Amino acid sequence: MVRCGERIAYLREKRGLTQEELANKLGISRAALSHYETNRREPDYETLGNIANYFNISLDYLLGRTNNPDTVLDDDVREFVDILELSDEKILERFALTIDGRKLSPEESKRFIAFVRAERLMKE
Repeated sequence: MVRCGERIAYLREKRGLTQEELANKLGISRAALSHYETNRREPDYETLGNIANYFNISLDYLLGRTNNPDTVLDDDVREFVDILELSDEKILERFALTIDGRKLSPEESKRFIAFVRAERLMKE
């Protein structure tokens, strides 16, 4: 199975970009990009989203769930999904996350979301 880093490197090379150029476009360091491409580190959720958006590909392709890079959400569906993003401040204000009957604070909610994201990345 192709790993995420290999896909990032392939997409970068296909566009004729250096690591420095792509890193600048993504707002990350060249060293971080190098670590991602060699699978020494996994990009965080935000970086994965930025990579997918930059190359106009789906996260499923980037994560190796599909071999079709052209499978992307249309603008209406992407906007809808973005609105439902659990980390969105408005969603967290409107819908309370609770544990043992006690509402999580905004900081606890963000840590919870970060934990779930990290756990999911480790399982892939």
